[in-house]
Amino acid sequence: MKCASCKMQPKNRCDKDGFDCTGGKFSAEECFESSNKPYHRLSGHFQAEHGNNLTRLDEVIMLSKRMGFKRIGLAFCVGLADEVAVLEQILSQHFEVYSACCKIGGPRKEDYEVPKVKEDKIEVICNPILQAKVLNKKETDLNLEVGLCVGHDILFKKYSDAPVTTYAVKDRVLGHNPLSIVYSSYLRNKFMNKKYE
Repeated sequence: MKCASCKMQPKNRCDKDGFDCTGGKFSAEECFESSNKPYHRLSGHFQAEHGNNLTRLDEVIMLSKRMGFKRIGLAFCVGLADEVAVLEQILSQHFEVYSACCKIGGPRKEDYEVPKVKEDKIEVICNPILQAKVLNKKETDLNLEVGLCVGHDILFKKYSDAPVTTYAVKDRVLGHNPLSIVYSSYLRNKFMNKKYE
């Protein structure tokens, strides 16, 4: 499958009539499993009820309320601590909110053979597994991942007992907006031929 580069104008096929170009090789039965169905239904309802006029925060709050969630967890990067403090304040008007910073219980970089930025300082790496365990202990109903590093976000999702949605991704260079690469012709051209080791 290469839906992203499909020449059949997927907007006219998939979006209009749910065209299945797999030839029925895969079943969508999982969509109708009782634990999955509410997420499908609510996402569809929000768009039907509100069009494209909801922010991600609106969607998180509305989905959580309709699912009956009481406890929300925030797993965040220390570099976004100020932003998460505001988010926690807003969410606390509706839910019990617990948060776990990426550096809690962080092992020293030298113990993991990770190079330090400043050799004369003690530096720790993030501990996404402990973030998940802390929020698991609080029995959160939903966890929001806010700016965790690529790799650490994968580990957090792996160890979280609660479902996880990404609230914001980290991109230090692009103001936490990695999609700006596809919107800017300058950045797009820069990445088209960029070589990596």
